[in-house]
Amino acid sequence: MAIAKEKLYELVKVALPDATIKINSLIDDGDHYEIEIISEQFNGQTKLAQHRMVNHALKGYLGDKLHALSIKTKEKQ
Repeated sequence: MAIAKEKLYELVKVALPDATIKINSLIDDGDHYEIEIISEQFNGQTKLAQHRMVNHALKGYLGDKLHALSIKTKEKQ
């Protein structure tokens, strides 16, 4: 199964409304993406905590409709 880039963006934006989000499709199959998220909600959080926030936003999609996801998170300055 696949997930559209727009749906992936929407899921993250709902969880992190202030986020700047860049999504790249790695092989144009809707299953492999690279996502970069910059959010104030990441400020003061460890990378692990930041990635957990993203994983929580994508709950139900990871491992099912989304096979591979490279996540890069940054604090918003």
